[in-house]
Amino acid sequence: MEAFIHGIPKAELHIHIEGSLEPELMFELATRNDVHLPFESVADIRQAYAFTNLQSFLDIYYQGAQVLLTKDDFYQMTWAYLQKAAEQNVRHAEIFFDPQTHTDRGIKFETVLQGISMALSAAEQQLGLSSKLIMCFLRDLGSTEALKTLEQALPFKDYIAGVGLDSAELGHPPEAFKNVFDLARQHGFKAVAHAGEEGPPEYIWQALKLLKVERIDHGVRCVEDSGLVDYLVKEQIPLTVCPLSNIKLRIFDNIHHHNFKQMLNLGLCVTINSDDPAYFGGYIEENYRTVYAAHGLGFQDIHKIARNAFKASFLTQTEKQKYLHELDEFVSDFAQRQMQDTLHLS
Repeated sequence: MEAFIHGIPKAELHIHIEGSLEPELMFELATRNDVHLPFESVADIRQAYAFTNLQSFLDIYYQGAQVLLTKDDFYQMTWAYLQKAAEQNVRHAEIFFDPQTHTDRGIKFETVLQGISMALSAAEQQLGLSSKLIMCFLRDLGSTEALKTLEQALPFKDYIAGVGLDSAELGHPPEAFKNVFDLARQHGFKAVAHAGEEGPPEYIWQALKLLKVERIDHGVRCVEDSGLVDYLVKEQIPLTVCPLSNIKLRIFDNIHHHNFKQMLNLGLCVTINSDDPAYFGGYIEENYRTVYAAHGLGFQDIHKIARNAFKASFLTQTEKQKYLHELDEFVSDFAQRQMQDTLHLS
């Protein structure tokens, strides 16, 4: 199964690029840019990754982002993630970035975007990994600041596929951002939103009905509302679940208590993603393997989850069919090899 999980073509739909900043690179950039970090070593940083909730993670996340100052910094961080993703057979990635984390520090919007975009372009050419970029609004900064960020993004909208909503969820309901998302859709952006991670099922309803999002990021608390589950199943609204993140942030006590298998069995369109892999102990393959080991997923389950992700992506139908064909071919070839190995052994 581990060989199957490693080899299967994957799409990742929930990855915060700033959350892929590994401690080693964080230290390297801090030294290069003369930025003081309140840590003596890489080991000290990793020790600090003992989070009690979402906010305790965000405090360190924003601290780490302080080392990102130049176009090259953003390029180097993004390229490092893309190389890792390609090693784990990610064929397509839809990547979040948080411009407000940087523009509030005086970094120009175009500096952030250029560095990230250069890496995405290089990955398509050199690694055969396609991508889309999704700009997130920090919900704790409010809708007025989100509108300013949207205005900054408009000259660069050819580089940005969609908008999202992230950061501290509790006390910041999606309904507060209805005007921002209405305007973003008018300008042709796709829409997604974090909802139902720490926040209640009502936040998922608001994201769907008021923000008119096409995907829910996280969404694990949907199971608390049977009517919501029925709606999500009927409409096959994708949920970008991040298992290791949910454990690290104490949404669930441990992976055995995670409700991923329940969600899959209910017929929800669940996908597996890494969220902030540098902070949560694993990239997409580690998330797949962890859920498989804890919940006894079968080959068909893994195949379905991988198909869900490509189908839920913002690729064109033609592009989706190309990747789905590649995925199904891999599964068919793998099954044939398994059968041949079994016959050989017998």
